[in-house]
Amino acid sequence: MNALPRAQGPYDGDIYTRIIQSLRDQGYCVVSDFLPTDLIQSLFIDIKKLDNSHFKTAAIGRHDNVLVNRFVRGDRICWVDEDNTSVKSYLDWIESLRLRINRELYLGLFDFECMYAHYPEGAFYKKHYDAFQGESNRKLSVILYLNPAWQHHDGGELVVYDKHDNIIEKVTPTFGKMVIFLSEEFPHEVLATHRSRYSLTGWFRINNTSGITLDPPA
Repeated sequence: MNALPRAQGPYDGDIYTRIIQSLRDQGYCVVSDFLPTDLIQSLFIDIKKLDNSHFKTAAIGRHDNVLVNRFVRGDRICWVDEDNTSVKSYLDWIESLRLRINRELYLGLFDFECMYAHYPEGAFYKKHYDAFQGESNRKLSVILYLNPAWQHHDGGELVVYDKHDNIIEKVTPTFGKMVIFLSEEFPHEVLATHRSRYSLTGWFRINNTSGITLDPPA
């Protein structure tokens, strides 16, 4: 595979700087066409190889309050295999991003959890926050879209709102596009998709303890 983009200094061609500037200025960013095409293609092949038994219907809530509600969301998820070569290459880049963000934005990002998400035809996800109420360990959401030849009429857009319910971004989930945003700050939804929609979705988390154990846990 081609080398992943690396931090090279504070100029427009540096993807790390572009992301950090956007996060600093507005709390979110949308970037495209910066990861190697063969890496994104390999991730797409990986997710397509998984059969239905690998995926489970996504739920809402956490711990004792977890439930499946198809009126809220209809996606299916599969946590990634970190030993997979393509996934490992992607996570290497994510780790470089984590270190750069911590150095420049002081967010205290501790680790990263990551899953494949599949929205079958007709699936959606109503407006929500990624950070759980009363549990602030999810700090930054990262979505990489894996949808070759996606067209506007295929639907499945990510709609990002501000806290006053105004739409501030509507993102078409095209192949290789990435969206990053502060998990506690931006409610968002996924509109109904008209064909299978795939993404690699993850969250940078912070550690609310002074030790090495995550609090809250995953």
